[in-house]
Amino acid sequence: MSAAEGAVGAVGFFTDTSLCIGCKACEVACKQWNQLDSDGFEFSGMSYDNTQMLSGTTWRHVAFVESPGSGAPGAQQHWLMLSDVCKHCSNAGCLQACPTGAIVRTEFATVYIQQDVCNGCGYCVPACPYGVIDLSPIDHQAHKCTHCYDRLTAGMEPACAKACPTDSIVFGPSDELQALARARLQTLRERGVAPARLYGLDDGAAKDSQGQGTLGSIFLLLDEPAKYNLPARVELPQNTVLASSLMTAAAGVLLSLGAALIFGRGSRDGR
Repeated sequence: MSAAEGAVGAVGFFTDTSLCIGCKACEVACKQWNQLDSDGFEFSGMSYDNTQMLSGTTWRHVAFVESPGSGAPGAQQHWLMLSDVCKHCSNAGCLQACPTGAIVRTEFATVYIQQDVCNGCGYCVPACPYGVIDLSPIDHQAHKCTHCYDRLTAGMEPACAKACPTDSIVFGPSDELQALARARLQTLRERGVAPARLYGLDDGAAKDSQGQGTLGSIFLLLDEPAKYNLPARVELPQNTVLASSLMTAAAGVLLSLGAALIFGRGSRDGR
């Protein structure tokens, strides 16, 4: 699948972590195409990863996860690689939280931030349950993966998928990617890779009912999501506002009643 050809429809990424070799070619391609600043060459002390996380200047991040193994006799340490990116959720918390309309859904069903509309308020940052969006230290506006919107409109695939040497990152129509992901999972299970699982599908670890909707970025993981710093269960922060407000109001009522009882008893005792 090379690019979005023919009629415009939902597209996305399928990232197969079993094929990722941690080369970071996708990171470099993303920065090069989008003209993003480098993250420097300082040793972070965080494994072999100098970028550490997604940020306003890093829209693709290859995480190096050192797994100590199961602890069983003969089990060895191994590496888990994950090229993380914006999930382009169908129920995007960032889009709902944006007060200026800067965050929109494109004709490709991807989530896009219009820089000429963004005022840098940062409301979208805590609204993302995946920690994807960040304010850039350069222009102080919100930034994240654009899904290479300029390339999509030109009939090209995103730079990261184009650069991946092992096809760990696959780009294409969402329905085709879901079928590909399920087929790949079945293949790995047949080969005895029992921990393999899908993340971002309705039959995976992240379900629609948890708040974020179907993900535009699907992942095949070789361990539980927490090992990759991915939430197993997601609920959008704004979905908890009513419950939190009611609990706060109830606590206020109880405190008021308690204070009234205390002051009432003190008044009676002082007579």
